[in-house]
Amino acid sequence: MILALTIGVLVGGGVYLIVQRGMVRVVFGLALVSHAVNLLLLASGVPGWRAEPLGHINDPGVSADPLPQAFVLTAIVITLAVTVYMLSLAVVGRDDDTHEIPATGEEADR
Repeated sequence: MILALTIGVLVGGGVYLIVQRGMVRVVFGLALVSHAVNLLLLASGVPGWRAEPLGHINDPGVSADPLPQAFVLTAIVITLAVTVYMLSLAVVGRDDDTHEIPATGEEADR
């Protein structure tokens, strides 16, 4: 139950940050959603607490499935690379929300 609530809070916080205007907030929101998906993958792959997936030490019937763990490890690496790339784009790119629009000299419609 706690894991499901944690996933829900991470998704809710991530979606809230994604709909904000700043690029850095969108990046942090995507990171939160990716963490929630990683937890969801781990929760789906391990039905209860099981032993480590070491074939020569534990019985295969009580071992955890190593495939979701490999997926999560791959997802963590990809998320780190995408986050660094998006943060570098946020630093290099200009943020139009913080700059004032220059006056054009035209009169506004009345």
